[in-house]
Amino acid sequence: MSAVRTVLVIGAGLAGTACAIRLAEAGVTVDLVDKQVDVAALGSGITLQGNALRALRELGVWEQVDKYGYSYDSLGLRAPDPSGTLIVELNEMRTGGPDLPATAGMYRPDLARILMDRAVEVGARPRLGVAPTTLGQDETGVDVEFSDGTAGRYDLVIGADGVKSWTRQAIGIDVQTTPTGMGIWRVFTRRPDSVTRTDLYYGGPSYIAGYCPTGPDTLYAYVVEKAQDRFTTTPDEKLAIIRQLASAYHGPWDEIRDSIIDPSTVNYTWFETHVVPAPWNRGRVVIIGDAAHVCPPTVAQGGAQALEDALVLTELLTNRQAVDDELWVQFMDRRFARAAEVVEASLQLGRWLQDGVRGDVPGLMHRVATLVQARP
Repeated sequence: MSAVRTVLVIGAGLAGTACAIRLAEAGVTVDLVDKQVDVAALGSGITLQGNALRALRELGVWEQVDKYGYSYDSLGLRAPDPSGTLIVELNEMRTGGPDLPATAGMYRPDLARILMDRAVEVGARPRLGVAPTTLGQDETGVDVEFSDGTAGRYDLVIGADGVKSWTRQAIGIDVQTTPTGMGIWRVFTRRPDSVTRTDLYYGGPSYIAGYCPTGPDTLYAYVVEKAQDRFTTTPDEKLAIIRQLASAYHGPWDEIRDSIIDPSTVNYTWFETHVVPAPWNRGRVVIIGDAAHVCPPTVAQGGAQALEDALVLTELLTNRQAVDDELWVQFMDRRFARAAEVVEASLQLGRWLQDGVRGDVPGLMHRVATLVQARP
């Protein structure tokens, strides 16, 4: 018997749609709201490591991810020299199990569409362009009012509404999200035949330059620089900046750079981070994913950790009799230390780069892979 019969999920990103899928499959009535009218309209690419692929298989969407994405089993480290010299090719650990690739790249809007379609298929009730406006709870449920004038009462509310979470603020968790000092340029473009995996270039005029294939003909590429105020630049200026930064990197980058011609495909953000101290709930409202812990993308685990939050939480909800203190203790026992360790590894890599320290990057990546290989 499930501990809940009705659940509101706020936020239709990876964590939110994953919760909606698992709960609806278990017969729970799930409302899924998001302030965005089209959740598949945003983003460029995403790198999904094996533990994320394992989660997506459990959600029933792996075959579609495999069809629309691009899978591979190695990671290249290249020098920021005139030839883009390949220093080493690392065989990546298959953290999702031997029958799944080590990594897959994917166009993020495709993944959002696949997950939303799956949520609808199993019975979740999405309401896009709708946001909560007030929230109040007692011992037996949570009352919520929405921006469209409707209201509802739920056994549980799950806030999966991202870095600037409305839910987190509504339940009184005051956590400051802080910039790490790094900014990232991303671009979605054509994949040349020479790109068959992620390659990373550490050093040169920027901290990192890299790329990830996302499909038979596409990839996303990125350059990580010292954070600065780039937010008022025009689309044409953004295009010129990323092309100029990328001009320091060669090998496959030469072909990639020549294909970066559309300003609308370029975006810029800062790396930010926070980890909400345990517990992540206040009564019958809980936050997960980026609302609870923000992992800069240097170890490519942000999406995976959000999916793990969702699967662990919904497993507990559908296998217990009640929403009680023991449920939240078990949730934190399985999620807090693991997510915090991944965030810290990502921050450590960033500190090495900013301080000009030659840290053990392969060792750090292996340590993270070993951690996430075990089920949470």
